[in-house]
Amino acid sequence: MASSCTQLCLKCRGLLCSKTVASAWSYSTQLRHCTKVAILPAKILNGSSAIEGNHTTTGRQQWKQQMFCYSDLTAKHLATEAKESNDIEDLSRADVVAYKTAPIRDAVPVTESQTSFDLDAAAEFSALEEISDEEAVSISVPSAMPPASISLRDYVDQSETLSKLVQLGVNLWKLEQRPNVGSMLLRLNFNTDVAPRLLFLKDIGVEDSCFGYIITHNPFILTENLENLQARVNYLKSKKFSSETVASMVSRAPYLLNFSVKRLDNRLGFYQQQLSLSASNTRNVVARLPRLLCGSLEPVKENLKVCEIELGFKQNEIQHIVIAVPKVLTANKRKLIQIFDFLHNIMKVPHHLICKFPQVLNTKYLRIKERHLFLEYLGKAQYDPSLPNYISLDRLVSLPDETFCTELALATLEDFYLFQKTL
Repeated sequence: MASSCTQLCLKCRGLLCSKTVASAWSYSTQLRHCTKVAILPAKILNGSSAIEGNHTTTGRQQWKQQMFCYSDLTAKHLATEAKESNDIEDLSRADVVAYKTAPIRDAVPVTESQTSFDLDAAAEFSALEEISDEEAVSISVPSAMPPASISLRDYVDQSETLSKLVQLGVNLWKLEQRPNVGSMLLRLNFNTDVAPRLLFLKDIGVEDSCFGYIITHNPFILTENLENLQARVNYLKSKKFSSETVASMVSRAPYLLNFSVKRLDNRLGFYQQQLSLSASNTRNVVARLPRLLCGSLEPVKENLKVCEIELGFKQNEIQHIVIAVPKVLTANKRKLIQIFDFLHNIMKVPHHLICKFPQVLNTKYLRIKERHLFLEYLGKAQYDPSLPNYISLDRLVSLPDETFCTELALATLEDFYLFQKTL
């Protein structure tokens, strides 16, 4: 009972003290303001202008003004205190009973400092306060990514996705040169976005060593829907491409699985109809050069016209050349014309011999030129199979320099190198 009364008295005292302090603070502030006003130079308020300088109020007038302010503020302060004392006395009996029946908690002594501004608590959160070494070490500062950078290497330490891609062998310096690819990679989560695509590639037979090459050339495979990827693989298998062939095609043509089933079907149909190939030959050509399904068809159409119109090959000859060397379809048109012109017009090789050894169309022009001129210098440039000392085009372009000199030219390698310097 005594403790309950004590708590009630303490509460009333705190309420009264807090209000009294606040009132006194307001009263003293107004009093200081009144004093400052009183000592200001006198001004004529009823006129249109204020007269300052030597025309100041007398000491008696200043005293009257101060006393007027004191009496006014004192009356207001007394009225406020009377009202607050009446509010405290009007506490109802129910409130007293509630205080008596309230559970007794751990008593905390109420000091006079608790009724004033707690400056110590405010100083506790000061940024200038010294802390111990243990507290400094325990502070965790999150590593923030750079707001902007021209290189992905600045984000590798903060991004799990980029660090794992580097471990896989991805060349970030190539990807950062492509627009919007760097920001796309930073938004990816390795566990939810990258890892499922890598597992998919592994499931279809792609070697782990090929992941870096595939992502470097086609980072957009990391954003492809897994169901779409699986549907495209199923389509290729339905066209009787073996699992090993599909894995090899994906490894050598990273963009292959980014194209829809409809596009893949249209490409296969184009090559089969345009070249009059069987289904087996079409699979053979595409499996050896899978980028035929990814690239544009315009260069392919142009090369077919060049072979037929400018080079003069027949339809069946073009078909044979493409089956043997699919790269002819995507070769540089100028290079293709240059090689054929040297073979047919300088070396006097007919069309049917070129069709018999179509690999010659896929070799370097300088290699053919140097070796033919060396043989011609030695008097051994003979490419007709019906005549003695025949030299096949296949051996002419495929043998290394040393074997070419000893078996075809019957000369030393030093002689060939000295002849090259004269060209």
